[in-house]
Amino acid sequence: MSDLFAADAADAAQQAQPLAARLRPAHLDDYVGQQHLVGEGKPLRQALDRGQLHSMILWGPPGTGKTTLALIMAQTVDAAFITLSAVLSGVKDIRAAVEQAQIRLGQGRRTVLFVDEVHRFNKAQQDAFLPHVEEGTITFIGATTENPSFELNNALLSRARVYRLRALAPDDLSGLLGRALQDPALNGMQLDADARELLLNYADGDARRLLNMLEVAADLADQDAPKIDAELMREVLRDAVRRFDKGGDLFYDQISAMHKSVRGSDPDAALYWFARMLDGGCDPLYLARRVVRMASEDIGNADPRALTLCLQAWDVQERLGSPEGELAIAQAIAYLAVAPKSNAVYNAYNQACALVRQQPTDEVPLHLRNAPTQLMKDEGFGAEYHYAHDFPEAFVAGENYFPASLQHTRLYEPVNRGLEIKVAEKLARLRGLNASSDWTRYGKGK
Repeated sequence: MSDLFAADAADAAQQAQPLAARLRPAHLDDYVGQQHLVGEGKPLRQALDRGQLHSMILWGPPGTGKTTLALIMAQTVDAAFITLSAVLSGVKDIRAAVEQAQIRLGQGRRTVLFVDEVHRFNKAQQDAFLPHVEEGTITFIGATTENPSFELNNALLSRARVYRLRALAPDDLSGLLGRALQDPALNGMQLDADARELLLNYADGDARRLLNMLEVAADLADQDAPKIDAELMREVLRDAVRRFDKGGDLFYDQISAMHKSVRGSDPDAALYWFARMLDGGCDPLYLARRVVRMASEDIGNADPRALTLCLQAWDVQERLGSPEGELAIAQAIAYLAVAPKSNAVYNAYNQACALVRQQPTDEVPLHLRNAPTQLMKDEGFGAEYHYAHDFPEAFVAGENYFPASLQHTRLYEPVNRGLEIKVAEKLARLRGLNASSDWTRYGKGK
């Protein structure tokens, strides 16, 4: 009788688990996706088939099977599995896990230490288990949604191989959905074609999102006629947002895609990425600020109106909010994409910064110094300064505004596009006047 009660309790506990947990596979053959890593003939799969396991970092978006893969790999090589959360665990927890691993190693069994969200570990925490990874006391597997090269120290990266997991393909999600509908707890729940398409689109490559929303919809469906239609699915997904990960890799990937679309003069793609980021919950004011940056970096003086338009769009967003402000930002994005492009000022500015860092600190030439007092005038401040407005075209031929050591420096080279065509023509003419002048600030031939 006690065995019967124990079995009932175990069944109840399993049914209480979320659908994603109940469907977690125990073998690689049942694992969904990541065939570039664990498919037949792939190096990781071959290593596991030989009973070999090395320390690694699993890097990929949420819901791509990082935890599941780590668990399966540990089971495949018959290793104990210890899991730590970088959010909740500290150095004390790491040491306790290592002590357990040492005991098991003495008994002839390996231990896998799995650290979820390993990018949240600080340097001291990462360093705490490095010696034990080197000694072979533990096999370390870290999971992260962030770029390891940015978030993890070099010592850890040198001891663990990085594997990139991809968002699940539609076919993978479709197969997983079919398996989920067979779960006994769903009581034969049916999913019509439109609802299925809505759910797969919403999942956006994330298996956990797919299964969680399916479970919510199943709970809300009529249990007497178990079917999820499009109307119910839209209700469930109404307030849901797509995969975005503010501040994470995906966030920066999308802003990069929008920026590069603008730079590549593709307004359609630029607006698509803009809409993607808004759909994911990105603050429009952040996007407005980035658009202003684009105006200076990629349009520059080829069309100075671009910067003004972007600042106005930012102002509209602050004054009116959404959706009016979002439309103004979209207008600015489209304008930037079709505007003539110039990164001449951007390049010149970067060169100027590099020059300042690399060169010794030159004194400001006397002719360029201000002289508000008689003492300063007596010291020669402002002496021999030529007031440009007193000369033809407000230009002093032969004058130089650099320190003597940098007198021949050129930083700004306008491109042959947009207004900078005119800028280049004027600069060429002024530089010609300098070259032909009988007088030069620092003398001929210097």
